[in-house]
Amino acid sequence: MNKNLLFATIVSALGSFLFGFDTVVISGTNEFLKAYFQLTPFEVGVTVSIALWGTVIGSIAIGKPGDVYGRKSMLFICGLLYLFSSLGCATATGWWVLLCFRLFGGLAIGAASVMAPMYIAEIAPARLRGRLVAVAQFNIVFGILVAFFSNYLLVGIGDNNWRWMLGVMAIPSGIFFLLLFFVPESPRWLVKKGNVDRARAVLQKVGAENVESELGEMVASLKEEAGTTVTKLFQRKYRFAILCAVFLAIFNQLTGINAILYYAPTIFKEAGASTNLAMLQAVAVGVTNMLFTIVAMFFIDKLGRKTLLLIGAVGMCLSLAGAGFHDLIGFMSGSGMVLFLVGFIAFFAFSQGAVIWVFLAEIFPNKIRAKGQALGSFTHWIMNAIIGLIFPVVLAAVHVGPIFLFFAITMIPFFFFVWKMMPETKGKSLEELERIITAR
Repeated sequence: MNKNLLFATIVSALGSFLFGFDTVVISGTNEFLKAYFQLTPFEVGVTVSIALWGTVIGSIAIGKPGDVYGRKSMLFICGLLYLFSSLGCATATGWWVLLCFRLFGGLAIGAASVMAPMYIAEIAPARLRGRLVAVAQFNIVFGILVAFFSNYLLVGIGDNNWRWMLGVMAIPSGIFFLLLFFVPESPRWLVKKGNVDRARAVLQKVGAENVESELGEMVASLKEEAGTTVTKLFQRKYRFAILCAVFLAIFNQLTGINAILYYAPTIFKEAGASTNLAMLQAVAVGVTNMLFTIVAMFFIDKLGRKTLLLIGAVGMCLSLAGAGFHDLIGFMSGSGMVLFLVGFIAFFAFSQGAVIWVFLAEIFPNKIRAKGQALGSFTHWIMNAIIGLIFPVVLAAVHVGPIFLFFAITMIPFFFFVWKMMPETKGKSLEELERIITAR
């Protein structure tokens, strides 16, 4: 693989690392923030979900600036927002101040969830696109693991441990911002802006096999956009792509993945673990998430997106059902909850976790990709925010068993959605996919 392509992929995927870290680091602070600010279960939900509401805004708002100013410029903005948020949370003087800075972090997460995989998809050759976009997903789960491990290491640091947990993200945020100076702009965005010579130079730099052929495909796919300033997303020819993206994003959250990640230590404490053990068990969740994301990266371009999703739907359904029944009737030892949730995480990482951002980066044609990914990401995050807000309230009312059984049941319609409706996108150029999708 070309070293410049690899470097650009890794640097842009650091935005996804920060995305994973920032969303999950709050899990280790929940109990300490609850005690420090005297929060109710609903206020804990607000504290967790406020960043998620920021992601809703960031994901839907980033599309237009991404088209106007470029993918790289928006990644710069994400880096600054991450840095501002982490330093602000670490020095917050009150609960409302903390919420404001968490909201800024959410804006960065939402924007990065669109821009990082989009940038990689637009700079990568078709034969490597799935694997390289999956690097962004790997960095998300690596960020999640680092957040869990960081929380575990900092839990005993004193009364202000939550400040250190939230503030340590300033270090990778600064590194991300500085490294962005050394990566090129997306060649497809450059073609869209009429700068074909710069796009050619970028393709040559990242080792494209047939530069002129790729440029020709890009120009042809964007030709109908010439002379216009707005391409509408909600058109009949794009309805199939919109439907696939929206339903995949909804089902992604109905797995319960982020409720588990955001409240993992709380769930394990509910199952009887001590604070330190609950933090350590959360690290086990993060390790599993990362390992099976790596496995998925080697299979996503071999087995295809649909096969991974179908395997994951079955595995997640069984794991969640096991966790639910374990909580309700206690048919296994105290470690049963950990085993079932680790199993769930493994199946999620191998399937939905690896596929969703790849698929959203592939399914929309060039001229509406930024808007389409923003819509898919918006759907994902608004579902995420709702679940993150209500989970601690529902948990206090009914415990985890019925919640896990609900998530398990949702995997049944998800299986049939993937089997009967979703197209396979592996091995196809973005221009070829455009012709297939708009013909449906």
